[in-house]
Amino acid sequence: MKQYAIGLLAALLLTLPSGVRCETALPEHIAQLQKEAQLGNAIAQNKLGLVYYTGQGVKQDYAEALRWYRKAAGQQRAWAQVSLGVMYEKGQGVKQDHAEAAGWFRRAAEQGLAKGEYYLGALYEKGQGVEQSHAEAARWFRKAADQGLAEAQNKLGLMHYTGQGVTQDYGEAAHWFRKAAGQGLALAQNSLGVLYYTGQGVSQDYAEAAHWFRKAAGQGLAVSENKLGLIHYTGQGVKQDYIEAAAWFRKAAVRGFAEAQLNLGIQYYTGQGVKQNYAEAVSWYRKAAEQGLAEAQYNLGVLYFNGRGITEDRQKAKEWYQKACNNGYQKACDDYRRVAEQQN
Repeated sequence: MKQYAIGLLAALLLTLPSGVRCETALPEHIAQLQKEAQLGNAIAQNKLGLVYYTGQGVKQDYAEALRWYRKAAGQQRAWAQVSLGVMYEKGQGVKQDHAEAAGWFRRAAEQGLAKGEYYLGALYEKGQGVEQSHAEAARWFRKAADQGLAEAQNKLGLMHYTGQGVTQDYGEAAHWFRKAAGQGLALAQNSLGVLYYTGQGVSQDYAEAAHWFRKAAGQGLAVSENKLGLIHYTGQGVKQDYIEAAAWFRKAAVRGFAEAQLNLGIQYYTGQGVKQNYAEAVSWYRKAAEQGLAEAQYNLGVLYFNGRGITEDRQKAKEWYQKACNNGYQKACDDYRRVAEQQN
């Protein structure tokens, strides 16, 4: 009987129409989405596209995501148009095509979708798929910013800070950074901190700068962790604390932030906030130096020259001095010439 059942199953499989596959049943909510999408429901088509794009509940499939996004986009579903644009911009499931991405972003932007306006502005800013125009980028960023999109508010702040596409205006930059920072965008929090630190567009206030750097650092933004370390190192806006400085430098250094690696190396070299350790200084200087940071390259050269934390090697010292000199560090140029003269 068992053999008969197996034979019957085999026969049934052989008679399945070409292209039909035996698959695990879709989760109930996805199966329902698929039914609605197949009936032409644009909202369901867009949601099904997202399911395949993210691979939540199904095997990730960009081609299938593209298919459903395209159906929804054809029915003027703005979110699907943005999603199609993203896939063309990144080359996911299709050949990368910035012009095609721009076309889909524009369709969504013309329907007033803030994300579409933002993405279209970003293409104008970079000149990808459209002729580069900072003024046009600013125009689209403003539309999205006025709708409360934090990323666009931050971009508009940066444009006012640099004067690209708009009149340079630090006060206006601070206005937009504040809006985005209030929504929790770490990049804007950092930028607002910079303005308070420098006194550009706002009254200089180190304590307020530290406040915003701390908010961004709390989200893991390495540049803010490094700045918070510097503030604790110098005692600007906070009580000077070398140990606290080292803690923040380390957070950013571990993330690969070169300036923090240099700063942590300096603390190990001087023994401020940490136990003095020349070998540890060498390690952190090297990490920053290999990223092209001139001061770290010079400092590493000094340690090679003096044999601190590493075997003395004048030739290695000369090589690192040269690298730093080529990166515009004048002191390294002077020491390079001095070592070269000694070797001749």
